[in-house]
Amino acid sequence: MPLSASISTRLRHQHESLREITGDLAEIALKQRVNPDKWSAFEHIAHLAAYQPAFISRLEKIATAPTPSFERYVAEKDPQFYACLDKPLAALWELISAQAAQINTILAQTNEAGLLRTGLHPKYGLLTVTQWTEFYLLHEAHHLFTLFMLTQDLRKARM
Repeated sequence: MPLSASISTRLRHQHESLREITGDLAEIALKQRVNPDKWSAFEHIAHLAAYQPAFISRLEKIATAPTPSFERYVAEKDPQFYACLDKPLAALWELISAQAAQINTILAQTNEAGLLRTGLHPKYGLLTVTQWTEFYLLHEAHHLFTLFMLTQDLRKARM
């Protein structure tokens, strides 16, 4: 069975919410930590940009290896995360959009047998490509919700 309409639609459009959520705030404001012990809105955006290549790599491994096993993704252990932190916000928007399009293309070209291939998640066990995709989208949505809360706190502080 191909990807559901829900998954396909979110793959194409969910990331676009980033600009809608943060659009009126300057990059310097997004870099402010609302809670000193938690990531800033900008750090969440950088994390999403850094995580996309990790997800693409997982899709490629699942497509080519029999049931590969993956370690938990930890942003602080990913050099790509730090590279993204050094990019300007406009470059992150472009990167996220380009990588989202790449993910969408990979998955749109994956046949039904490919969608049923599996990879082992350290916490959630054996997941099909479809389940990995749902996990990816829910992870992104979690950060979008966190960004919504952080940006609302930043806007409130401006008043």
